[in-house]
Amino acid sequence: MDAAEREDFDAFVRSRMPQLLGFANALTGDPHRAADLVQDALERTALAWSRVVRRDHPEAYVRRVMVNQHISVWRRLRREHLVADAPETAYYQSATDDAVLWREIGQLPPRQRAVLVLRYYEDLSEAQTAKVLGCSIGTVKSQGARALAQLRVRAASAKESEGSWTS
Repeated sequence: MDAAEREDFDAFVRSRMPQLLGFANALTGDPHRAADLVQDALERTALAWSRVVRRDHPEAYVRRVMVNQHISVWRRLRREHLVADAPETAYYQSATDDAVLWREIGQLPPRQRAVLVLRYYEDLSEAQTAKVLGCSIGTVKSQGARALAQLRVRAASAKESEGSWTS
């Protein structure tokens, strides 16, 4: 990387770091793991910066690296548990349930969590989410529906057992 590319990369990092950390925190649910994830993604991006900068969206590239790395780590550490069809129930969240909701979102499989974060936290469209994740719009829709259904099941079972969210 020559001096001009290094300066361009540094400017990119300085301008987008808060957004990247917020995205990583939403993916991981842990600020320390989020910082590590951003650092790793930026290292990988720096190695490919000359190719990345020629494309129009370097931030999308970094986010994609973050999602891939997060899923890769998750696959090594956890396994997904499938459940039977979930009943459709209404979801109600009070202001005090935010921390518990983020904990529940953190329990979702990485791809489902990534879809929810991109769609509802980052407010991206289905097409934009599909582009960031490198998948089809149909995959975004199905993963989002599965994630929301799983959250509904957990909310319903928590409501029945204790009257509030628990895991």
